[in-house]
Amino acid sequence: MKIVLICYNEAIDDEVIELLDSAKAQGYTKWTKVLGKGSSSGPHLLSHIWPKANNVIATVLAEDVAGQVFENVRKIRKEYGSEGIKAFMWNVTDVT
Repeated sequence: MKIVLICYNEAIDDEVIELLDSAKAQGYTKWTKVLGKGSSSGPHLLSHIWPKANNVIATVLAEDVAGQVFENVRKIRKEYGSEGIKAFMWNVTDVT
């Protein structure tokens, strides 16, 4: 099993939820109004100067589903890369 962590501009939330649905991801945890700065998207600090914010989704998936989600994130990066989206994947050794 894998855990996939997706950090992205809240403006593309619908697209990210669609990619999880299309991969048949069963569940996820989502944090909203997360602050940060990307190398290509710039600061998302929810301030008057930098008004944008990010969302973060973590999901634990079977290896083949995680691979599909990761590839879908790569596709979204090509289309919406300037908005800011990044994914990370780790092995999961145990789940309760």
